[in-house]
Amino acid sequence: MSTREPPASTGGAGESLRERVLAVVRAIPRGRVATYGQVALLAGAPRAARQVGGILFRSAERDDVPWQRVVNASGGISTHKVGAGTLQEALLRSEGVEVDASGVDLRRYRWQAPVSSVPEPPTSPESAPRPEPRRP
Repeated sequence: MSTREPPASTGGAGESLRERVLAVVRAIPRGRVATYGQVALLAGAPRAARQVGGILFRSAERDDVPWQRVVNASGGISTHKVGAGTLQEALLRSEGVEVDASGVDLRRYRWQAPVSSVPEPPTSPESAPRPEPRRP
């Protein structure tokens, strides 16, 4: 079982969410899967699971992005492209991942990225905690 870590560059201030997401997805080992939420967390945007889906949807034609390794929170195949679900299942099976009618068994195939690889979320003046207003 491989525990490849996402590249150290994920979460860098100069990188876009798209670049960070693609770097995390490229780090998912063959024969393992991650959820959209897991990819978002590892990319430093823990609330961006839907954006991860959109990024992968627009990147599915690229050969260097193993988009098939990302599944929904239940291990299911989530796709709006006609035929892409069948393709995703076939690609996962070719990597040794068992896929049934309910999807992938996350207990068995989920990628366990080391916790140390999760970047700290970026801080900005807008996201800094604000003091509670004083009430008279």
